[in-house]
Amino acid sequence: MAMFLEKVKTPGLAHLSWVIGDADQAAVIDPRRDIDVYLEIAKSQGARITHVIETHRNEDLVSGAPMLAERTGARVLHGPNADQEIRYAETVRESDCIELGNLVLKILETPGHTDDSISIAIHDENNPGDAVGVFTGDALFIGDVGRTDFYPDRAEEVAGKLFDSLNKLLALGDQAIIYPAHGAGSVCGSGMAEREFSTIGHERLHNSMLQIRDREEFIEAKLDEMHYQPPYFRRMERLNAEGGSRLPTPMGLTPLDPETLLARRDEGCDVIDIRSPESYAGAHVEGALSLPLGLITAYAGWLLDPDRSLVLVADDLDQAGEALVHFGRIGYDRVEGAYSGGMAAWAASGNAFDSVPLVDAGDVSQRVGESKDLWQLLDVRKKEEFDRTAIEGACHIYLGHLADRLDSLDRDKAFTVLCGSGMRAMVGASLLRRNGFDRVDVFLGSMGAWTNR
Repeated sequence: MAMFLEKVKTPGLAHLSWVIGDADQAAVIDPRRDIDVYLEIAKSQGARITHVIETHRNEDLVSGAPMLAERTGARVLHGPNADQEIRYAETVRESDCIELGNLVLKILETPGHTDDSISIAIHDENNPGDAVGVFTGDALFIGDVGRTDFYPDRAEEVAGKLFDSLNKLLALGDQAIIYPAHGAGSVCGSGMAEREFSTIGHERLHNSMLQIRDREEFIEAKLDEMHYQPPYFRRMERLNAEGGSRLPTPMGLTPLDPETLLARRDEGCDVIDIRSPESYAGAHVEGALSLPLGLITAYAGWLLDPDRSLVLVADDLDQAGEALVHFGRIGYDRVEGAYSGGMAAWAASGNAFDSVPLVDAGDVSQRVGESKDLWQLLDVRKKEEFDRTAIEGACHIYLGHLADRLDSLDRDKAFTVLCGSGMRAMVGASLLRRNGFDRVDVFLGSMGAWTNR
C-alpha cells in the first residue's frame, strides 16, 4: 500500500485532525470524539490504526483518543509534563520515534501553548534526510502561532518557551510542510490564514509572529495579546485527562410533542432553538435561547451549564441530530429530545409563543441621533471586530461575556442588539429577553447592513 495522509476538519471548532500511514499501519493525530471517520479512512486505505497521538491537552473539544484505542487496540501517546495524568495514554518524549512502514514519526517537545505540547516530524525512509512535514499541534499555525495565556501566573515563562519551540520547528527546514491542529476561526489563535496548507519556509517569510527574532520582543508581543477563554475549557481539560465516552448517537434522539417539551422546560431543562435567527424572530417557544446550529460550538460553552439538560427546537430531526453531534463534541451530552413540528403547529395546539422585532439600518441610523437616555445600541461582537469599526454610541459587550454582564445594563432602557450579520445578535437578544429585558430588538444585517447602507 502507498503512503497516505488525510485531513479531517471539524466545522465550528476549525479543528484539524490527521490520519497518516504506510503499508498496513496508520496513526491518527488529535482525533475528535466522533471517531467513525478515522476508522473509515483507515479501512479505505487497507490499514489498521496502530497509534493515536495527541499533540497537547485539548481545551476546546473532547478527545477521541480513548475511544479509538478501545475500538482498535491502538497505543495512545501524549507528551510529557501534562497538568494532570492522562490516564489512557503513554508518555512520549523528545526524539522518540514511531514507525509506520517506511514512515518515521519523530517526537519534538514544543511547549508554550501548553506544557505538554509536542510536534511530530514526518520522515520518509525512502528518502532519508530532512523532515518532509510536521504536525505542529497548537504551537505553529498557518499565519499565526499558539496562544500562551493558559498559565497567567507564568505568562513570561511560557511565552519564552513557545519562542524556543518555534525555533526548533524552524530548524526542520523550509521544505517541511505544516499540518496544524486548527485553522482559521479557532479560538486557539486569532491571526490564522484561511488556507490550510503551508511550509516552514513560507511561514518563516510571511508569518508576522515568526518575524520577531528577539526573544524578549516576542514575549512582550504574546503578553499583549487578548484571547477569549470559554469557561468550558476547564471541563475539557478534566474530561481529556480522565478519558471521555463515545458520542451519543442522533439515532437515539427523542422526538418531543409540544406538551412534553413544555413539561421538560418546567422541570428545569433549557430550551435551545437551533433554527435560523429569522425563524426564531418570527415565532419561538417562550423562554427559549436562540443558538443557531452554526454557533453551537462557539457559544454553548459560554452560555449553557453542561450539567443542565437541554431540549431542542429544530426545523427537523436531521437538524436536531446534527446539533446533538455539535453539542457532544464539546461535552454537552444531556440533550433529552427535540421538537420539530413547526411553530404554526405549536400555536395551533393552543401554546403561547414569543417573537423578536427586527430593525434595519435606517431605523438604527435614526435612533443613533436620538437621546440615549431611553435606548442603547448593544454590540456583541469580539473586541477586535469592535475596535476595527463600530457605530457611534454603541456599548460593547462580547456575547460570551453577556450573561455575566447583565447587571451592568439599565433595564429601563430599550436595546437594539447588533453583531456582524445579525446571527450572534439574535443569540444576545434571546439571552436578554430570557432574563427579563422586555424591550429588545435585533439589527438584522448588523454591521454588514450598516457599512452597505
